[in-house]
Amino acid sequence: MHTSCGSLVVLLLLARSLWGAERPDILVHDFEGPTYGTWKAEGEAFGPGPAQGTLPNQMPVSGYQGKGLVNSYRGGDKSTGTLTSPPLKVERKFIRFLIGGGKNPGKTCIDLLLEGKVVRTATGPNERPGGSEALEWEQWDVADLQGKTVVLRIVDQATGGWGHINIDHILQTDKRLPQLVINASKTFTANKRYLNLPVKVGAKMRHIALAMDQQVVRSFEIQLADASPDFWVFLDLQPFQGKSLVLRVDRLPDDSRALGLIEQADTIKEGEGIYKEKLRPQVHFSSRRGWLNDPNGLVYSRGEYHLFYQHNPYGWGWGNMHWGHAVSPDLVHWKELPIALYPQRFGDWCFSGSAVVDHDNTAGFKKGTEEVLALLYTSTGRGECLAYSTDGGRTFTDYDKNPVVKHQGRDPRVLWHAPSKRWVMAVYDEQGKSQGIAFYTSPDLKQWERQSRLDGWFECPELFELPVEGEAKTTRWILFAANNEYAVGTFDGKVFKVESGKHRGNFGNCLYAAQTYSNIPRADGRRIQIGWARIDTPGMPFNQMMTFPVAFTLHRTAEGMRLLVNPVREIEKLHGKTHQWNKQTLATFPERTRLAGVQPGPLHLRAEIDLGEAQRVSMIIDGKTLTYDRTKRTLTCQNATAPLKLANGRLLLEIIVDRTSLEIFADKGRVYMPIGGILDESKRGISLFAEGGKATLLHLDVAELKSGWE
Repeated sequence: MHTSCGSLVVLLLLARSLWGAERPDILVHDFEGPTYGTWKAEGEAFGPGPAQGTLPNQMPVSGYQGKGLVNSYRGGDKSTGTLTSPPLKVERKFIRFLIGGGKNPGKTCIDLLLEGKVVRTATGPNERPGGSEALEWEQWDVADLQGKTVVLRIVDQATGGWGHINIDHILQTDKRLPQLVINASKTFTANKRYLNLPVKVGAKMRHIALAMDQQVVRSFEIQLADASPDFWVFLDLQPFQGKSLVLRVDRLPDDSRALGLIEQADTIKEGEGIYKEKLRPQVHFSSRRGWLNDPNGLVYSRGEYHLFYQHNPYGWGWGNMHWGHAVSPDLVHWKELPIALYPQRFGDWCFSGSAVVDHDNTAGFKKGTEEVLALLYTSTGRGECLAYSTDGGRTFTDYDKNPVVKHQGRDPRVLWHAPSKRWVMAVYDEQGKSQGIAFYTSPDLKQWERQSRLDGWFECPELFELPVEGEAKTTRWILFAANNEYAVGTFDGKVFKVESGKHRGNFGNCLYAAQTYSNIPRADGRRIQIGWARIDTPGMPFNQMMTFPVAFTLHRTAEGMRLLVNPVREIEKLHGKTHQWNKQTLATFPERTRLAGVQPGPLHLRAEIDLGEAQRVSMIIDGKTLTYDRTKRTLTCQNATAPLKLANGRLLLEIIVDRTSLEIFADKGRVYMPIGGILDESKRGISLFAEGGKATLLHLDVAELKSGWE
């Protein structure tokens, strides 16, 4: 009897164990095939089958499994449609899936339908510019639906920004996802310089708030690593030394290690390799950590070239717009300074603008003998705003009566107009739902009066005056926009009158939103430009870079007045070992003339080639081919082409080679072609060849360049 009872107990325990055992997952669809199978697609958004990752013109998509996923970005955000599953039986407690894309409830979503009615729904995470195309796990509790037949429907009925949905790897499971902890926090006293934060590219975006005395002093989004990070970013604690701070994260999985990983230090974590990373440009400026875009506030003051710039200090992609800050004594050696402008509150980003030196103290901010450095910038939540520095541009105070201009627009470019003794603001303007540049004037940088508007221009305006080369006392004004197109004309301090243009300022594939330096000493007299080079650096703790500084001169040509563009002479400060070749007949394709002895790395090339009988000549630099075609009269590199008619059949080239770019200058600056693209390490070297006849390399000077970070 005892033995029988014992056996029964064992059997009952075994049965309970089996009944409560975790059942294996059921895969609904992994979207790995060439078609959607039995799923039905309607409209254009989903195409004939799963996407193989990122689609044309889309930010990099990550976080999906395998090679395929549902991606409704086909044709961009304007396309719409639905993708519907066949009926399926609910057999587990949860339905789980990877999801990304736009946060448009009912319009970019995945729905669960029971008897034709939506009983569960989920959207992507993105509802504002920036964001991430990373997919994250989400699941529905469907325990109450077990045994019932349902249908899954993926929807894209949105046509604006983030008007698409990404879905992958749908499964049924009994496993619960980690629960979210809301407002996870840690309290600490700031006693070191930096707060190091772990970043995982593709992770879900988290919102962090840093509070002091119950007031939020820093607020931003970050792809916070729950475990092993891809890289580290930092928050500068210098303004809060000795203070008690509370750091809050809006939500974290209950198994996240993120709060434990965040730590104070007097150094940037893993910072010993800064400026030495594999894809770090060596003769172009890039931020030590995080994202960079438009150059802002280019101004010369007290022996320093200031470079402010649009900056996300906390991630690899666009977002959290601050003003980063660096200075240089010579335009080629840069030192990064603390962030100049922080957002006043989350979402009130510091967009583009400009800087001036207020020599005559028109704004009345001057203290002591130091001239005031003033920044004019767009605060996305307020309007055009003013900040100023009385310590040589090391710290900035926001003007307490901001904004100084409020309108539908952004990106103020401010300059002093000496003849009218007024400040002038050229600013992108959308009044009346049309695009243009508005012109305002002010006696003191604080009170502004609208004077005129020029239609047909986009963001990031640039305005300056240049002498016409070879014509004493003749000047013209130049008006630029973000796409680097410019007009030549006259400006009386209120109205810009176009004489010619729009003309192309460059023929490359990466330059945008360039700006020129103000306040350069009269003895120098150059107009120097730096632009944003839109070049991704995947796998790096930084992203994007600036173009190399160039100098403008204005010339009267057969086509009319045109700008010539050449690299600033300071590049010679970086020259190391030099090589020279003279009067060599170029090999005829497919043979190549290879140049031996040049060490891999940044280079500065200057060449003159006599085309002779050749129809085309090409130079290949680290796998990138530059070709001049005599018949077409074009210069081509990668996907960029420029018209170029040669004088006397001779091609003049100057090229700056860096790890992720070629900057090409042809015919003494008539063509400027900045080319973005990671150079191929397996194809290191320089070679040339001719096609359709003989050509002669008259001379080629190659200087190996030292790093600007040394």
